Amino acid sequence: MIGAVLLASVAPQWGRSDGVLHLGVVTNVGVFLLFFMHGMSLSVDKLKAGAAQWRLHLLVQLSTYVLFPLWWVLLYMLLGQWVPADLSMGFFYLAVLPSTVSSSVAMTALARGHVAAAVLNATLSTLLGVFLTPLLVSMVMSGQGHQLDVAHTMTKVAQMLLLPFVAGYLMRPWLLAWFTRIKPVTTGFDRAVIVLLVWSAFSDSVADGLWTRHGPVLLAQAAVGVVLFLAPMLWLTRWAAKAMGFDPADEIVAVFCGSKKTLASGMPMAKLLFGGNPSMGVLILPIMLYHQLQLFVCAALARRYAARPQR
Repeated sequence: MIGAVLLASVAPQWGRSDGVLHLGVVTNVGVFLLFFMHGMSLSVDKLKAGAAQWRLHLLVQLSTYVLFPLWWVLLYMLLGQWVPADLSMGFFYLAVLPSTVSSSVAMTALARGHVAAAVLNATLSTLLGVFLTPLLVSMVMSGQGHQLDVAHTMTKVAQMLLLPFVAGYLMRPWLLAWFTRIKPVTTGFDRAVIVLLVWSAFSDSVADGLWTRHGPVLLAQAAVGVVLFLAPMLWLTRWAAKAMGFDPADEIVAVFCGSKKTLASGMPMAKLLFGGNPSMGVLILPIMLYHQLQLFVCAALARRYAARPQR
């Protein structure tokens, strides 16, 4: 992703959505295939195994779609006057994104947590995000004088993300064996699509004057902002899990699923919600930095949880 940002900054004409490589079309196809593969990897057996812990699921979903936005409101009231409007909107977009799927489950497994509950929460969060994220974004944008057709936007998100997800799940009985054999290829494809989305978004923004209007101060503000989001949410989800009497395995799910935000769904949704906006690069900057930070911090936390005495 860093390489994509640097390339976009040096030669933005190469990666523009309507440029010579036609990345707008390429990324649309890539996103459709990406969510088709996510649906293909969905295991109903694992969902059923984690379904009983309703209090845990409620905590995770409230953290994702209520606590994060409320925390953004508090930070905006305290610090909003010193942060550019586009970056503030980018942090709100971060706050209303779903949780991750792959990294949440992977970190939970590494920490010896309740993997089935992590699978269910991550999947549920992604499905809820198809509707809740556009709805919440449209409410805030409307309050700032920007009109967004909620119904039309939700329809576009559902067509681009939910439709291929469901199609992939329905095709599992026929394609799962083949899909399992090419798992290394699909993992690489997943990452390649995200990098292309970042390259295209930053190319469009740089061509429209991203770095001429903003300098290193913007990067510093974004870096500080993601720390102010991740650290409190890690602490809060851990405190809430302990206060509700969860055992360590469920506490791990609450911490990792309740504090994470998805880049895999966040980039495609940003393209649908903010496509054509000259500030697209600023709007996606928080989720890009947050994604990297959450991986490093949660990997360290997972190792600490894994080192606890075996029961």
